[in-house]
Amino acid sequence: MENTIISPFEFAAKHSATGTTIFAVMSALAAQHNAINLSQGFPDFHIDEQLSRLLGEAAREGHNQYAPMPGLPALRQAIAANFKSRYGVDIDADKEITVTPGATYAIYTAFTAILQPGDEVVVLEPAYDSYIPNIEMNGAIAVPVSLSAPGFEVDWNKVKDAITPRTRAIIINTPHNPTGAIWSKEDWDQLADVVRGTKIVVLADEVYEQLVFDGQRHYSVLEHPELRERSFALYSFGKVFNITGWKIGYCIAPPAFTQAFRRIHQFVSFTVNTPAQYALAMHLGNDTATPVHLVMQQKRDHFLSLLKDTPFTIFQPAKGSYFQIAGYERISGLPDMEFAEWLTKEIGVATIPVSAFYKNKKDDKLIRFCFAKKEETLNEAVSRLKKLG
Repeated sequence: MENTIISPFEFAAKHSATGTTIFAVMSALAAQHNAINLSQGFPDFHIDEQLSRLLGEAAREGHNQYAPMPGLPALRQAIAANFKSRYGVDIDADKEITVTPGATYAIYTAFTAILQPGDEVVVLEPAYDSYIPNIEMNGAIAVPVSLSAPGFEVDWNKVKDAITPRTRAIIINTPHNPTGAIWSKEDWDQLADVVRGTKIVVLADEVYEQLVFDGQRHYSVLEHPELRERSFALYSFGKVFNITGWKIGYCIAPPAFTQAFRRIHQFVSFTVNTPAQYALAMHLGNDTATPVHLVMQQKRDHFLSLLKDTPFTIFQPAKGSYFQIAGYERISGLPDMEFAEWLTKEIGVATIPVSAFYKNKKDDKLIRFCFAKKEETLNEAVSRLKKLG
């Protein structure tokens, strides 16, 4: 994945991951071979005009200096109002919301706030690739628990078996990256049963919470009163407004949790770029664009209709997120990493091998496509995939 650089200095390995992240590797490979990049999860279409205009206005009007450490008050208040209108939950903008430079940063900061060396964290796999390195960088131990394919549901007996006296946290992700699965209300109730009577903290990665399809709904940890009191809920504006390059997210947590979170945040990032915060604060209450879940469902449906003319296997349509899982067992017997590289170099379409989302690189011969792309991008990608027969 990356060349080893010889140096007279020694650097401690802070985590067990090796090389460069799979997203950077596959995107670089796509660029090298002029492949269509359906690997990394970023849109390739223009953002909402109003949001773009507000960003420029913020800079021109002088909103260019440090914002307060927790985030602009106007943005935190807009977030609280937005969650009240969508979920009916009351959130204290001052004591429970912290604006962050992206959700991945928020995940790391939450782990750093709570973990001590030797603590254990339950991770449901396949899992976003930052989780385990974040845990290990804090001296803690990741305890992977596999979801049940092909629907990638939680096996709660396995979760219960993974809990020990050293379990400090569990991290969950719904809608799920990479599989597009979503949690039901019953899943949250099951989690509450597992952690009741313990001091286990929940990290709820809900960055795709507004990308749920087919009339289904996202159930948030914030709607579960029992779990909310022990949870960090983590979000991304990048996934809501298709502005992944802005790198702005936020953490919602009870006051004591937020205090611990900010104790780390103030010495790592301290604040987040002010013009973007201002633009988002103005946009949140006045967004007139087509809801993002409808836009993305149309893209998912279009992509799936095109894939019918290829030999890929679709076990189930993604229920949420940017991503569709596909099997390639009718095409090749290669391991998924080798197949993804071959597909990029020879067919000209870059994907992500699902084994990259497992600590032990479990290979089920599955790849992940990102369908958050322009229609013409998806059309051209599948026209290339049709060469597979």
